[in-house]
Amino acid sequence: MILSEDRQSHWAHLLTDQVYENDFADFTDDDQALRATKKAITEFVKEFEQMDTNARDKVRSLKRTIIEGTSEWDTMYGKYFKEERAKRGQS
Repeated sequence: MILSEDRQSHWAHLLTDQVYENDFADFTDDDQALRATKKAITEFVKEFEQMDTNARDKVRSLKRTIIEGTSEWDTMYGKYFKEERAKRGQS
């Protein structure tokens, strides 16, 4: 997991506070705003983790073994991660 639940909650509080302080949005219910922010962060983290897993699986599935941490691995991972993002419209 790239962000623990505690870290996600912390970020949600920080973001919600900034939205209010900078008048970007106005919720009638503070709890509703915090829940919406937490949900968005959680969905982002899950999607990122899925893209990461898929990209790593593709590198592992290559005929020859590529060692993680090498420039070749970084290149292949980057290529496959970019493909995963494109599948989700995140180019």
